[in-house]
Amino acid sequence: MTTPQTEIASSLSDALEDSRDNDNKFLTFCLGQEEYGVVILKVREIIGIIGITPVPQLPEYVKGVINLRGKIIPVIELRTKFAMPSVEYTEATCVIVVEVSNGNETEHFQMGVIVDSVSEVLNIARDDIEPAPKFGDGLSTEYILGMGKVTDGDREKVVLLLDIDRVLTESEIESIRGASGSCDTDKFKAESTQAAA
Repeated sequence: MTTPQTEIASSLSDALEDSRDNDNKFLTFCLGQEEYGVVILKVREIIGIIGITPVPQLPEYVKGVINLRGKIIPVIELRTKFAMPSVEYTEATCVIVVEVSNGNETEHFQMGVIVDSVSEVLNIARDDIEPAPKFGDGLSTEYILGMGKVTDGDREKVVLLLDIDRVLTESEIESIRGASGSCDTDKFKAESTQAAA
């Protein structure tokens, strides 16, 4: 059965195979009523919610780690990170696996990002991306790449484009990497297998 998630995954695969102008392609997803986007080159795959093993002493937005084909990947929930109210997961809830880098881009690692649903792959020209507005000293907009203007049928909408490398600070990334790297891999794999059964 074809689902919206599998259709998006197919579009993602097509976009990644066609390397031309990938800097202008964004995978869009929803959190509540708002639509966000991330540069397609940062996206590795889209998966459903699978067994997440909690890791103690991490921020609330870090849900734990998953075993993705033998690789341990930390998973964060964007709703919690953005201080949005929690909602129950549905069939549309999914994990976008992205590749992020540290501040000086010398190291890269994969991370799962839980979102309410994925929308589509959009081509947004640089001319249609405006800088993030200033919200005053109290709010950081470092992680906002810009505001993408998109025509959807008869109306125009704005997609909030995220710089996925900056959603977490460098120190947050290091603490997550350290915690997920210190997991007992054999025990974790056994627990993941049991959870999936």
